[in-house]
Amino acid sequence: MRTAYSVSTVRAAEQQLMAELPEGALMQRAAAGLAVACGELLGRVYGSRVVLLVGSGDNGGDALYAGARLAKRGAGVVAVLLSPERAHPGGLSALRAAGGRVSADFRRDLGWADLVVDGVVGIGGRGGLRPEAAQLLGYVRESAMLVAVDLPSGVDADTGEVAGDAVRADATVTFGAYKPGLLIDPARGRAGALRLVDIGLELPERAEAEALQHAEVAELLPRPAAESDKYRRGVVGVVAGSARYPGAAVLAVAGALRGGAGAVRYVGPAADAVLARFPETLVHAGPPDKAGRVQSWVIGPGIGDESGALEEVLAADVPVLVDADGLRFLTPERVRARTADTLLTPHAGEAAALLGRSREDIEAARLRSVRELAGQYGATVLLKGSTTLIADAEGPVRVNSTGTGWLATAGSGDVLSGVTGSLLAAGLPARDAASVGAYLHGLAARRAAGREGAPVTASEVAGHLGAAWRDVQRD
Repeated sequence: MRTAYSVSTVRAAEQQLMAELPEGALMQRAAAGLAVACGELLGRVYGSRVVLLVGSGDNGGDALYAGARLAKRGAGVVAVLLSPERAHPGGLSALRAAGGRVSADFRRDLGWADLVVDGVVGIGGRGGLRPEAAQLLGYVRESAMLVAVDLPSGVDADTGEVAGDAVRADATVTFGAYKPGLLIDPARGRAGALRLVDIGLELPERAEAEALQHAEVAELLPRPAAESDKYRRGVVGVVAGSARYPGAAVLAVAGALRGGAGAVRYVGPAADAVLARFPETLVHAGPPDKAGRVQSWVIGPGIGDESGALEEVLAADVPVLVDADGLRFLTPERVRARTADTLLTPHAGEAAALLGRSREDIEAARLRSVRELAGQYGATVLLKGSTTLIADAEGPVRVNSTGTGWLATAGSGDVLSGVTGSLLAAGLPARDAASVGAYLHGLAARRAAGREGAPVTASEVAGHLGAAWRDVQRD
């Protein structure tokens, strides 16, 4: 699992460790890891051309000491000092002693660099890059690799927000712990490949954010016991589709059938379309409370303005997932009155409507938005988007690491609702069901798109869910 910690938590851990180590030892650990990562990216250090963009803080010191190590291995290393009078003195001396130099013509030096190290602003920075720093990036040649020290300068380490110009790195070498901004867009999209350097920090058990990997997802997957039958494995009820959107019902049921529950009950006007594709589905004309026993409900995909079933579903004493059109009829008071789990799965536009803000505001502040929604509605919230976030009132925010831009296709959210609702019926708590559902959904989309990446349909994503499930268990 990748766990991310706030700047204040990391700073406190650093202070505690520095009190136990010789002066400068912690920075040397970071610089050593940074130099190794840069060397691996270069492939051949001797004769390579490296430019350091050096700010005034410890971030610049890390870059200078790493540059000194690369210079000792035969790289030509040049430092561009944004604040010469405030550059880290020890790091600057080490660079010069190793044969590195301070740039006298940054345009020329940046124009021939094979690798550029972003040591402008550290994890304590706020706001975008200053104009002079942003201008420097314009002189970096396209073929040069850009490596960020700890995080790309100009992004917010705690939130992932980007307010103004910021570095777009090919790789980020971060020290001690991941920071939330490295996992959450829009900053995540600027970090490139992530590498964590262990510098010996002792961090608390509870993180600010976390991203499950195959091993954790495999542990959560529901598995039938020898004595299981379809009802003991769980039954998920799906209220979806309408005369105008029958496909939403088909896609939600497709996801639900591949989510681990033993049976799927469909309630709605698209029963003929559902049965034509999935004859194993149990169908009922409604209302939901007459359809038979279920262990969870999914409601909302493609129901249009038909809100009558929502109140009945919310009154049920089982977990409920509300998506798409169903979100339009919710109130915080009604959701808070429930005793069973409620899971809301909006995209940015739907989240904007729920919070009374603009879509652009939601996308710019995804972490703040998902936390606000979870708090306001007293529910677990899965905020779909470039990075899918899952929040509730208790644990760290979960970040899904398998998403892909190919999921931005009509109906893919219906599939996600179905598979996640099925996981709820199989007994997973809302936070875990949302995390596993999003993880499998992303893997299925990647499988459907193929190694080279190609457009996919929601039906293709649903068709690959079984293979994604097997991938997780196999690894």
